[in-house]
Amino acid sequence: MTLANKLTLSRIILAPVFFIVYLLPVTFSSLPGYAVKWTIPVLWLIFIISEVTDLLDGLAARKYNESSDYGKLFDPFADTLMQITCFFCFVIDGIFPAFLLLLVIYREFGILFIRNLMQRKGITLGARLGGKIKTVIYIIAGGAALLTVSIQRLDIFTFLFPYFKFGAVVIFIISIIFSILSFFEYFSIYRKASEENKS
Repeated sequence: MTLANKLTLSRIILAPVFFIVYLLPVTFSSLPGYAVKWTIPVLWLIFIISEVTDLLDGLAARKYNESSDYGKLFDPFADTLMQITCFFCFVIDGIFPAFLLLLVIYREFGILFIRNLMQRKGITLGARLGGKIKTVIYIIAGGAALLTVSIQRLDIFTFLFPYFKFGAVVIFIISIIFSILSFFEYFSIYRKASEENKS
């Protein structure tokens, strides 16, 4: 287990922790106010750590020459797991519509299928530019949604809540558009590889 892969693994561990902390107030609605408010700094800490490790694992892989086919698959898997966990929490809390999350899940399963097909051809399909752009917008959408939740749970600037919620959903929709476009980028790579194998 290289340093880069350890950093990637941390996101897989943090994903269920985020889920549990987030849902405590939702599951136990009778919790007092202070018991709800402490979740916000913890959620932000988990969110920030997960994104920082996403940056650091790539830097570590390049600096210590730890790039591998395993890491190219492990990193996007950890990213997807963390992102879908966050989005699922926001759906449960009524921030994001469920059908938008369903589109994200369909896209991610589609990419997983393409990666498996490529792997059978002996080609490891790592992250491409479109996928990286999608990830950045996913992060912005997640941050906007978490900011919306923060307003709600901390009970501050509550008059801004509907505006922040609307903004978070708009950014989420933009991220989904980019995610679908990136899917076709991956699909075109697979199609090109298939044609080259035939020739």
